[in-house]
Amino acid sequence: MKINHTDLAALLKKELQTCNKEHDLLQIKSKFIGKKGYLTNLFSSLKDIDPDKRKEYGAELNQTKNILNEIINEKVSELKTKNEIISQLDLDTPAKHHHFGAHHPISLVIKRIEKIFSSLGFETHDGPEIETERYNFEYLNIADNHPARDMHDTFYFDSNHLLRTHTSSVQIHAMEKSTAPLRVLAPGRVYRCDSDPTHSPMFHQIEGLCVDKEINFRNLKWVLNDFIHKFFDSKNIKTRFRPSYFPFTEPSAEMDIMFNGKWLEVLGCGMIHPNVLKNVNINPNHFSGFAFGLGIERFAMLAYKIPDLRVFFDNDINFLEQFENLRET
Repeated sequence: MKINHTDLAALLKKELQTCNKEHDLLQIKSKFIGKKGYLTNLFSSLKDIDPDKRKEYGAELNQTKNILNEIINEKVSELKTKNEIISQLDLDTPAKHHHFGAHHPISLVIKRIEKIFSSLGFETHDGPEIETERYNFEYLNIADNHPARDMHDTFYFDSNHLLRTHTSSVQIHAMEKSTAPLRVLAPGRVYRCDSDPTHSPMFHQIEGLCVDKEINFRNLKWVLNDFIHKFFDSKNIKTRFRPSYFPFTEPSAEMDIMFNGKWLEVLGCGMIHPNVLKNVNINPNHFSGFAFGLGIERFAMLAYKIPDLRVFFDNDINFLEQFENLRET
């Protein structure tokens, strides 16, 4: 491409716009006024110019050279000033508006619950969020025609794989891998086709399981009452158990607490159904156990007085910063 000397200044300014380093500036300088640069090539072409115009053309080239040198010198001065400012900065100085970040309220509640139950001998287990019908339903004594299997409740990938609807499947995996006695706590994300101010298609559960000899409903009630009193840091909270139905426990119950002057359902529980124990090769004649499950968001809303479930998933920094000083260990 043939370049006219009248275009060199504009081309140089354009290339220098994105130049922020001395090394790059030297390369650009060489490109324009170096031994093999644009301007040197134009000086070399003087011999091909008409003798009558050679003197005038040579003067124009010298003027162009002066202009290019001025532009480059200005850039050199600009980079020098910039480097001096940077060298004066103390990069070890803490930022004026520094935020350490905060645990999400869901994480805070999970840690609080894990801490309470770990003091009672429960071990935290994890499991896959994509499950088979066998682990999500069959091993939990949920029949083929049970309403929980309907498409409006469950996200299916195909006829056999789905997003788990509860963390009870983690308990099945734990019982398969271990032998009784055992105490399992299973926190995690679960998924159901539901969405409104008090329900989300993705939410968090913690489910607990205790299998041992001579476990009965009195043990279940004591553990859950102790948990409620510790979580809310009050022994004056009233609780009650109402008969209910779950396929994987028998008998089953809903647990309510007296909160702000009214009864509020907070979790489901019951004695593990013998069929569930049989499915994981635990003899129900020798062992018994209890199980319970609660929604993390429900307890977080109560603990932090949050009126709408959806704020947990909005990623609003103003909301999350409220929990900056709350850290569970």
